[in-house]
Amino acid sequence: MAPVESYHMIGLMSGTSGDGLDLAYCEFRLEEEKWIYELIAYDTIPFPEALEKNLKGAHLLNGLELSLLDVQFGKWMGEKVKFFVSGKKIKVDAIASHGHTVFHQPDKGLTLQIGNGWALHKAAGLPVINDFRTLDVQLGGQGAPLVPIGDRLLFSAYDYCINLGGIANVSMEFAGLRLAFDICPFNLLLNHYANRKGMPFDKDGELARQGKLLPEVLKKLNNLNYYYIQGSKSLGREDLDPFFEILEEEKHEIADILHTLVQHYAIQLQLSLKPIPERKAKVLITGGGAFNTFFVETLNQVLGESFSILSPSIELINYKEALIFAFLGVLRLRGENNCLYTVTGASRDNCGGTIYGL
Repeated sequence: MAPVESYHMIGLMSGTSGDGLDLAYCEFRLEEEKWIYELIAYDTIPFPEALEKNLKGAHLLNGLELSLLDVQFGKWMGEKVKFFVSGKKIKVDAIASHGHTVFHQPDKGLTLQIGNGWALHKAAGLPVINDFRTLDVQLGGQGAPLVPIGDRLLFSAYDYCINLGGIANVSMEFAGLRLAFDICPFNLLLNHYANRKGMPFDKDGELARQGKLLPEVLKKLNNLNYYYIQGSKSLGREDLDPFFEILEEEKHEIADILHTLVQHYAIQLQLSLKPIPERKAKVLITGGGAFNTFFVETLNQVLGESFSILSPSIELINYKEALIFAFLGVLRLRGENNCLYTVTGASRDNCGGTIYGL
């Protein structure tokens, strides 16, 4: 596809939290060698109960069941996009879909996001780009995080871009290079324990606020091997066993577990951010965790006066990842690199994504 100066894209994001499909309709314009974005329309579409159950248990399915779910999920997403496009009467150049991660084991050359591209393309009637991670993994990288190229080109006004989704990750510029990595789990654990109290999530972190610190648990969490890994690193659902072993070693009140996790996360974020000598560092926080009032208060206390946490619009908090995946699709259509070796550890920058229907 020949490069043009303006693109109208739909970005789809199904995160590891498994709570629904984020859909963002965006325009991207290249003006004087600088990318400008506009988040025009958006929606979060809850998964049907049966689909949500299957997605959350996808890693336990056999090969045939997983293949069927791959096609089913792709078709479902395509139908939702078609309904959205029809209702808004909008022009769309292509859909860029993250898919739903089932396995992420880059050390074995494996990363799998389901949401079949052909099924999505046929159901939506639009070109599709998906499978953004596999090329990077085959080049020896982690295949994650992918958002930093968007942070560099769309959100350069911030010193640190933090996303608090199923996993907490950070992106930053250092000595002319973009660096990024997964910091620690986030909603994957918080939601798991909130579910035990019959809640989909801990609204505003109020249950965590009521809890008390478990000092020995906090100490063990902070000493997990993952935090000693240097360089590019990423977390997946299958990496959570050591966390659960510590949290389940003794019986604790759910509120105390949540409180301790919040403290643990704040400490790990603080260890990942360096102050900027001449001014306050600007920190952008997005993702569902940005609505966890207790966590944001705790992080402010732990970071101190050297950092300024900036609150973006609710729309950007909710849809930044979907927006950036739409942007990754633009770069793929242009044949430009959309994955940075400095953040994934791959042998080179690369242009990931498989195109269907063009």
